[in-house]
Amino acid sequence: MGETENEQVSTEPWPSLVKYNNASVVTAKDSPKDKKTGKRPSQVEQQRPSVLQTEDVLDSLLPPRIWSDKGVKYIQHVSSAPATRLDVVNLQEKLDQELQRRQARETGICPIREELYAQCFDELIRQVTVNCAERGLLLLRVRDELRMTIAAYQTLYESSVAFGLRKALQAECGKANMEARIQQMETEIKELDRQVADWKNKCDLIEKRESERKTYEDKKHAEEIAYYTKSNKQLKTQLEAFLAPAKK
Repeated sequence: MGETENEQVSTEPWPSLVKYNNASVVTAKDSPKDKKTGKRPSQVEQQRPSVLQTEDVLDSLLPPRIWSDKGVKYIQHVSSAPATRLDVVNLQEKLDQELQRRQARETGICPIREELYAQCFDELIRQVTVNCAERGLLLLRVRDELRMTIAAYQTLYESSVAFGLRKALQAECGKANMEARIQQMETEIKELDRQVADWKNKCDLIEKRESERKTYEDKKHAEEIAYYTKSNKQLKTQLEAFLAPAKK
């Protein structure tokens, strides 16, 4: 539980807003010594009945940095020097400079801004711990609680994004199916429109033929009536002419 959780190993030192002591070479005598770096904050809090050394508390709150350079292993502990008002002002200026230099976003989610403010908060915890170890441990609990809350929100956000992506994919799939269905129905509508047009043309043709047939039948009927009327008149005239001598 000690070395892997509390020590930060790197190939070279990295800039930080936290104030560290000068680096020193790690010797064989220092390697197995985990009294300073192997204890978690909870273990340090359990030792409150005994006298707490500032360095022990600082190493528990902010693990020392360890890196290698040309085969030589270096270690750098957090500084136990008290902070002055000028140190606080310099910390604020350095924070603003780093935010601008690394082009951190002012609003929204920004890992760079989150990292820099976390370093600034760690430095404030260091400054408070130097003056009062108990107050520093309390601030550590606040920091860890904030980190857990942020981690929970990040998990919730990632879950929400994944859920949104799944819904978007489902919507795209449903959209594709709907578009295919719409295309199929449009094809069916075109086919039905073609059939309606065909039947309409057939109906128009039938109506035209029926109208022509009716006109022809009416004309034929009128001609027959005229013929029979004329024939009737002729027969009547002949009959009258035939009967006229008989009356005399």
